[in-house]
Amino acid sequence: MPMYQVKPICGGEIKTDLPTCMYKLPNIHAQQGNSCTSEHALQNGDVDPAVRALEARQDEIMRKLYELKAAVEGLAKTVTTPDADLDLTVSSSLSPQSTTAFKGITDLNTVLGKDLGALRDIVINANPAQPPLTLLVLHSLLCQRYRVLSTVHVHSSVSGVPPQLLSCLGPRHADSYARQLFQLGFTLIWKDVPKLEMKFSVQNMCPIQGEANVARFLFKLLAPYPSDPALATLVDNWVDTAFFQLAEGSTKERAAVLRALNSALGRNPWLAGPEFSLADVACYCCVLQSGSASSAPANVQRWIKSCENLGHFGPAKLLLK
Repeated sequence: MPMYQVKPICGGEIKTDLPTCMYKLPNIHAQQGNSCTSEHALQNGDVDPAVRALEARQDEIMRKLYELKAAVEGLAKTVTTPDADLDLTVSSSLSPQSTTAFKGITDLNTVLGKDLGALRDIVINANPAQPPLTLLVLHSLLCQRYRVLSTVHVHSSVSGVPPQLLSCLGPRHADSYARQLFQLGFTLIWKDVPKLEMKFSVQNMCPIQGEANVARFLFKLLAPYPSDPALATLVDNWVDTAFFQLAEGSTKERAAVLRALNSALGRNPWLAGPEFSLADVACYCCVLQSGSASSAPANVQRWIKSCENLGHFGPAKLLLK
């Protein structure tokens, strides 16, 4: 069946006159090489200088972004901080240099691994009810050896931290935003934990618990343990005695330790012989924290003054005032 037909509305072919006032564009397909390039060309084939400057700026931005990406990837490989729920950043400091020296100096890469181009962070969780005095002394010694970026935080599980604990690592450093200027990060987090805990890299090592064990680790960043097994055992014995008998022992145990200290210091200026060691740091802090300093024997009193003359025990002493 044939379809119906519609008559034309207007007959004939309509011709439209195009305006002559419109501008004409050159045919881009007719340029040299008969191809389109990524550069914006002018009508005469030259590239606009402003476009060239914009492209150069974009290349520079991309280069900096790639550098930043590499730094972030290096940091991610080096440190993992599990305590991300921090409430308050309190202070960041670079302690001044001092004159205490050790005969054997430890290379930072030897203990913490090869530097991957990022700041190595040591994160320590401590209970404000039991301030770790040895860590404050070792922090001061670390600042003598390395450029240390120190920060204090308060965890959400803790409230009402005393002001002296918030500023125990010193005032904020002016260059704290530039982490690449420092060698070591020392982060102290006041947190409700049963035991002091240190986390350096959860990918490569287990967390270290206990103030004595953390002190041993930090001291190894300053000087190696004595190569003589007997001397190394003597240092470990004094460290254990300090934390288990002076800090946590009974009155009789503390009195016995003070007598042993007095006897040992009558033969040598320091507890492990002629050289200052971790044994002196641990025993000094525990004597101070136990309140036995004022009633200590004569040799112990002299040794306490010798420790304080080094200049690194000031933060620990101020914390108890």
